[in-house]
Amino acid sequence: MLYHAFDMQKNWLAGASALATAGAQVMQHPANPLGYFGGSPMFASALEVFAHAAAPRGKPGFDLHETIVDGETVRVTETVEARRPFGQLKHFQHKGTKNAPKLLIVAPMSGHYATLLRGTVERMLPGHDVWITDWRDARNVPLEEGRFDLDDYIDYLIGWLEHIGPGAHVLAVCQPSVPSYAAAAIMSADRNKCRPRTLTMMGGPIDTRKAPTAVNQHATTRPHAWFQENVIATVPAYYPGAGRRVYPGFLQLAGFMSMNLGNHMMSHWEMFRHLVEGDGESADKTKEFYDEYRSVCDMTAEFYLQTVDVVFQRHLLPR
Repeated sequence: MLYHAFDMQKNWLAGASALATAGAQVMQHPANPLGYFGGSPMFASALEVFAHAAAPRGKPGFDLHETIVDGETVRVTETVEARRPFGQLKHFQHKGTKNAPKLLIVAPMSGHYATLLRGTVERMLPGHDVWITDWRDARNVPLEEGRFDLDDYIDYLIGWLEHIGPGAHVLAVCQPSVPSYAAAAIMSADRNKCRPRTLTMMGGPIDTRKAPTAVNQHATTRPHAWFQENVIATVPAYYPGAGRRVYPGFLQLAGFMSMNLGNHMMSHWEMFRHLVEGDGESADKTKEFYDEYRSVCDMTAEFYLQTVDVVFQRHLLPR
């Protein structure tokens, strides 16, 4: 029922967003005499902020079409390699990648899409041959494709490193530090010729007992059964993954938003103020951020619950 209730609300808000967008456009139209009254810019701006906040969102694109190598602008080609049920390996190529160091960027599976690291990919492109893990929304994976847990995540990474070949560097950002570390250790123990040449882990939860955050405290102050009973939902029948048990992306987003609610409210107030003042460029920057931030995807229940248990509650990796 949780998923159905959310979708009902989402569909209602999508209609309200469309009406608000139409209202803002009418208020801002040069031919509308009411648009020249004192309160009209404020009313139109308020409608635009609401419309943007309530609009439905899908999976964003990377939209990285060119980069600069040695002062020359070169075309970037994005291709999908090593496609698997719960994710795919994306490769960004340009004419300067032939002899460049190979880099696998491991994107988090934590409720957002890999495009959250668009800026990281963009910065690495000039000097590296870049691949990135692109995880699928679990609600779109049919049940017949099977399960996907933390162990499968590690197996995917090993397989993709073998696809890339020897000598690849790995950059894991936040959550994937754990499976990346595990994959590197397994490949090293097996003397796998495709084991990472280097492994860089940024802000990962290797040992969550050190410098605990609000997320760590949330995971350790509740029993494992609490997460099973309160945050796991079943994908409705109208999605390809109907019947799959998932940790919904909308719950993850709600958690992220609530942890920094004051900052998010101020960001929207600033966007409203910029719109009233006619500073569309500043308002668009805020919109771009939230377009990405509000684009969320589901995780399989088994992956989420195993991560809570292994990483945050029993701390098995550093032991």
